[in-house]
Order: sequence, then C-alpha cells, then structure tokens
Amino acid sequence: MTASTKLRRRFTASLAILASATLLASCTSNTPAEAEGDGGNQAAAEAGSNDEVGETVTIGFSAPAADHGWMAAMTTLAQDEADQYEDIELLVAEGTNDVNQQISQVETFINNDEIDAIVVVPFDGAALTDVALQAMRAGIPVVNVDREFSDPNASRVTVLGDNYGMGVSAGEYICERLGDQSDAVVAEIAGIDSLPLTQERSQGFEDALSECGQDVDNRVTADFTVQGGESATSNLLQAAPEIDAVWNHDDDQGVGVLSAIDNAGRDEFFMVGGAGSANMMRHIQDGDSVVEATVIYPASQAADGVRIARLLAQEKGMADLVDNEVPRQVQLYAPVVTEENVDQYIDTAFES
Repeated sequence: MTASTKLRRRFTASLAILASATLLASCTSNTPAEAEGDGGNQAAAEAGSNDEVGETVTIGFSAPAADHGWMAAMTTLAQDEADQYEDIELLVAEGTNDVNQQISQVETFINNDEIDAIVVVPFDGAALTDVALQAMRAGIPVVNVDREFSDPNASRVTVLGDNYGMGVSAGEYICERLGDQSDAVVAEIAGIDSLPLTQERSQGFEDALSECGQDVDNRVTADFTVQGGESATSNLLQAAPEIDAVWNHDDDQGVGVLSAIDNAGRDEFFMVGGAGSANMMRHIQDGDSVVEATVIYPASQAADGVRIARLLAQEKGMADLVDNEVPRQVQLYAPVVTEENVDQYIDTAFES
C-alpha cells in the first residue's frame, strides 16, 4: 500500500468521527455543503511510462461464478493481466452468483488494510451499490466492471461494454444484408429480460432496424445458458415457420440456439451472434452453419479494470491522455466480426 493511500485511509476514518457534526451543520446552513470526495481523486500523474514497475499494490477482485464461457474468460483475463505486472498482487474472491456472498467479499476487502483498490464485476449492480459506496468512503477506489452500480458515486471508474451499441451493430448488419426486402422476417433471441444490459441491447437493435424500415417480428428470451438458448429457440422456430434473419444476444446460449436450429432442420435464414466466442467465429470461418457474424462484447473488461485499478492505486493517470486523471468511464467498442475480418479477432476470443 502506498504511503499516501495509507494516509488517505487513516484520514477517511478520522472524517467518519466528524460526520455527524458536519451533517448537523449542513442542515442549518444556507451554504451548500462541500461535495464528499469520491475516494479515488489522485494527484497529478507521475512522470514516465505507466508500465514501469512501481510500488506493489494489492487489488481485490470479485466477480460472478465462472459458469458461463464469457464470464470465465473475464476472470481468467483479469488474472492474466495482473500476472503481467510484478507490482500487482491480485486477491481473487471465489466467483459467486449469491449477492449476499459477493457483498461479504467486498466487505472483507474493505476491512483488509492491505487492499489498495477493488475491482468488482457485480452479479447485480444495484445490490452491490451500498457496499461499493462503503469502500469509496473508506478511501478505497472501486472499479465497476460490466454491470453498473445504481449510484455513480459507488465507483471511481466504470468499465463497460457497449450493450446498446451491440444491438445497433447487429441491426445495421442485418439491414445491410436484407437490403430492400420490406417483407423480411427478423427474429431476436434475447438474454435475461430483467437485466438493463438485455434491455439496452434490444433497444439498440430495434432502433437500428427502424432506420431501414425493418422491425422485430418474433422475439423470445433465454437466460444466457445453453439450455435456455435451446429451449427458447425451439419455441421461436415453432412460432415462426419462415425467418430471414436472427440476432442472438449471447454466443454461450448460442450453442443451444444452434442445436435447436439443427434439430429443426432449418437453414433458410442467417444468424448474427453476440459477445464474440471462438466457436462462433469458427462457424463463420468454416461457413458450416447459419452463423454469418457475431458482435463483440469484450471479455477483456475485467482485465482493463485491473490495469486501471493499478493506475489508481499508484496515483497515476493515463499516459495517452492530456488530463492527469483516469477517466470516470471507459466504454469499449462493439465491432461486427464477419468472414472478412474474423482472423483479426479469433485468437483472442473466448471459448463457450
């Protein structure tokens, strides 16, 4: 832990003792109270390359269970990234889909005086918000990855994929392929509808289709699993005897989607995948299925989170920016992978 980080932690603890008095004063004053620090404001960036070895920092990492190819890749790539730096000690909590257990993991990090920063891939962003706020108030910068907290003050930096952009990219590709077929039938196989990320993907898809006069004629929801993808697709194929194009939100559930398509003997349509798995890219290379394209949703987000957490803990900025501070939000691009460019992406793709 850096000396300034230790000092900040002690200072934050002292501030807690004065919190009640400050609150009373602010309630009786007409002068707006000073905004609370975000727990991650850093001094001016240090000179030199950010990859130069600095003081060793300890980063806590918590993510959902690796029961999904994309999520497993998130955790693996985060550890791989930490291993590239001799000045990072990454403490990885056991992956869990139990919200209360994940909250407990973050609390353990907060109570560990050696922790300099925390990277969290929440199972449920809203449910992890309060404990993330606790970490920030304790002077520990939090990097929120993929599923957003409900309060932006709960993290110093948020690293996101572009869920809306995924939908737009898929829709634009389908529009280009369908051309002026005004009577084309477009289907959508979504993930978990209650998640904001699914809603954003669907909205982007709908908006892009509307630009070329298309709409979603048939929509089903799965649950990001192989079994869910197979079941939802079976229902879709029974309900829609003719389809021209399909967008499947997730390549992991896409394994089940393709199984249902094969079992039904359907091949009159083309399909666009989502997330960018290696097995879907192999289908694109081989041309042996209905899969023509997939939209990248980077599994490198947590690795980016670890690298950013290192910068925060070492009180550095981003060398490529004029500004001295690490940005509040980093959003990654959602490119479409086709047979023309698949060779550029397949070597870094995850296995589903």
